[in-house]
Amino acid sequence: MSDAPNDLPEATGHRLEELEKGLFTSDLSVNEFLLIKEIGFHPVGFVMGSSIYHTGIQTRKWSQSQELTKLTEAMYNARELAMTRMEEEAAELGADGVVGVRLDVNYYEWGKDAAEFIAVGTAVKAEDGVSRRNALGKPFTSDLSGQDFWTLHSTGYAPQGLVMGTCVYHIAHRGLGQTLSTTGQNVELPNFTQALYEARELAMTRMQDEATRLGASGIVGVRLEEKSHQWGSHTIEFLALGTAVTKGADPVDLATPVTIISLDH
Repeated sequence: MSDAPNDLPEATGHRLEELEKGLFTSDLSVNEFLLIKEIGFHPVGFVMGSSIYHTGIQTRKWSQSQELTKLTEAMYNARELAMTRMEEEAAELGADGVVGVRLDVNYYEWGKDAAEFIAVGTAVKAEDGVSRRNALGKPFTSDLSGQDFWTLHSTGYAPQGLVMGTCVYHIAHRGLGQTLSTTGQNVELPNFTQALYEARELAMTRMQDEATRLGASGIVGVRLEEKSHQWGSHTIEFLALGTAVTKGADPVDLATPVTIISLDH
């Protein structure tokens, strides 16, 4: 085994050495484990990456909707650090990819402006010895479940990477006059509509840009998450996540389901 990457703790190197001896760890369910084995992969270890990141301060205007670029960069960079370290662990194990990836953000009492960004998943390797790494030569990452990973491969597609786009956006407050003018009425609030639309669009576009850099033909399992974290109700992070995929081998012939009718009464 090569030396552990420089930014991984020494204890991580010891854990990975134990995994290379043949014992694997995994957060896959029994069904997911069997399905992944069925399409020619086996788990080699549970991998993780972490980054405790201090987010800076950015002023915002009470009556103006705008992206808070400093906070956007902080949230993106912190997740990227966690993802990169998880990928490094997978590479140390000789894995082709990581499935079932989860990204979490945790806040602690001892760090008001700091948060821990964690990426975890199960590293897998192809049993035929043929590399399944992505176009960048790195282990692919995917937030698909074991069942969805099986379905994806069965239809001839291969994951390239978990792609994301983020945008931290401040939504302007309404003035007293605006509030009074709509009291008791059914009416659209265009400033809110436009702000939320623009923020989501920025997050989605950035996610798509990541997929393009991987040479992907599409993104599956896309989801949009919106959280205020600790910034207050008018500052929201819009996060777009999905798995970039490419068309690979021919679809696998799936067994035809057999109908069974019970004659028991």
